Amino acid sequence: MKKKIMAMLLSVAMVGTLVACGGNAGGSGGSGESAGSGEAAGGSEEAITCDLTVWTPQEDQDESKGNWIKTECEEFSAEHPEWTINFRYEVCGEGDAYNTIKNDPEKAADVYLFAADQIPSLVSINAISELGGETLDQIRANNPEAMVNAVTYEDAVYGVPFTSNNWFMYYNKKIFSEDDVKSLDGMLEKAKVAVPLSNSWYANCFYLANGCTMFGEDGTDESAGIDFGGTRGTDVTDYLVDLVANKNFVNDADGAGMAGLTDGSVGAIFSGNWDYENAAEAVGGKENLGIAVPPQVRIHDVDQQLTPLASAKAIGVNPTCEYPQVAVRLAAYLGGEKGQQAHYDMRGIIPSITSIDVSSDAMAKVQQDTQNLSHIQPLNNSFGNFWTSVENMGKELVAGNVTHDNAEAKTTDMNQAINSNAVE
Repeated sequence: MKKKIMAMLLSVAMVGTLVACGGNAGGSGGSGESAGSGEAAGGSEEAITCDLTVWTPQEDQDESKGNWIKTECEEFSAEHPEWTINFRYEVCGEGDAYNTIKNDPEKAADVYLFAADQIPSLVSINAISELGGETLDQIRANNPEAMVNAVTYEDAVYGVPFTSNNWFMYYNKKIFSEDDVKSLDGMLEKAKVAVPLSNSWYANCFYLANGCTMFGEDGTDESAGIDFGGTRGTDVTDYLVDLVANKNFVNDADGAGMAGLTDGSVGAIFSGNWDYENAAEAVGGKENLGIAVPPQVRIHDVDQQLTPLASAKAIGVNPTCEYPQVAVRLAAYLGGEKGQQAHYDMRGIIPSITSIDVSSDAMAKVQQDTQNLSHIQPLNNSFGNFWTSVENMGKELVAGNVTHDNAEAKTTDMNQAINSNAVE
C-alpha cells in the first residue's frame, strides 16, 4: 500500500501539483523538467536542505576514471541552487541491489543503480518507486521500446534505464573474418569457439532461437509458463549434443574462454562490454579484436539467429526517501542525456538514449544491435527454477550425459523442472 501511495504522490506531483512526502509543498520528481535536462521550467521551487544517499558500483566512484557519480551529482546540485544537498556515496553493484536492500529497505539508499530483472523482487519488499508524469514521458520518449519494456512490470515503470544488459561476441580477427562470424557452425569448421553452455544466461539463447517461448508469444502471459519442451526444444537439445561433440567446441567455464583467447587456442568468446579491455589485451590489441552480434546456428536444417535473453540496468528511487521530489529528479538526471553522455565518456557505458551518437563506436553499435534482436527478459516471479534447470541441462550436455537417444526425455525433464515450483 505504501508503494502505491508513493506512486500516486509522484504521479500527481509530476503533472503540476507539487506534493512531497509528509505533506510538505515542494518540487516534484520530474515536475516541469525533461528527464536529464536539469532545467526547471515551472517556476521556482521550495528551498530544501537534505541528505541523499546514492549507491553505485565501485567503478562509478573511481577517481582515475573521473568519478562519474560525484561529478554528475555536483552538476545536478549546481543546476538546482534552491536545494542544498549533502550527498553520501556508497558502493553497491547493480547485481547486488536487491540482496543488499532486502535486509532493511528503510536504511537503503535513496537513489541506487540496479539490474532491471530485480524489479519484481524490489517491488515485493516496497523498495522501489513507480515512476509517472513527465519523468515517465521522458523515459518513453528517449529510449527504445525494448529498454522501456525492460523496466516495465505489471504495466508500471520502475527505474530510469541507462544501458542495456546483454552479451555479444568477441573474436580474433587473425582467426575469423567478418563473414566467418555470421555462422557458429561455420566458425567451428575453422577454429575453436568458447561457448558458456553450462551458464544458463547464455545457454537459453539456443532454445529461444528455435522459437521456444517464455510466458506466451509476447512474454506477458505468466500462466502460460516457459515452454522449452516439445519438438522445438528437443531439436535444440539434439543440436547441442552435436555441438558438444565438435572438436572445436570449448565450454567456457572458469575463465577457459578468455584464457584460450589469450594463448590463441580459442578464436571467439561470448561476453559483454565489461570484458572489452580484457578481450583486447588477450588478442594483442584493439586492432586485432572483432566484435559482432551472436551468430546464426543451423537447427534441424534451418538457420536460426541466436537470441540472447537481455535486460537493462537502471536507476531506482527508494519509496521511503524523505524528499522524493529531489530523488526522482536526480534519477532522471543521471539517466538523462547529460548523465548518460558522461557515463559513456568516463566509463564507456553504452547509452540507452538514442539521441547520443555512438555510431563510430563498434562495440556500442554491436551492443545496441544485439539488444534489438534479443528477447527482453519478462519481469515476473516465475523464474524460480529456470536458471538452475537450464544450467543443469548445459552441465549434463558438457558431461556427455545427454545423447540423441535420450534428448527428448532430457528436454522434457528440463522443461518440467523449469515450470515446477516456479514462484520464488
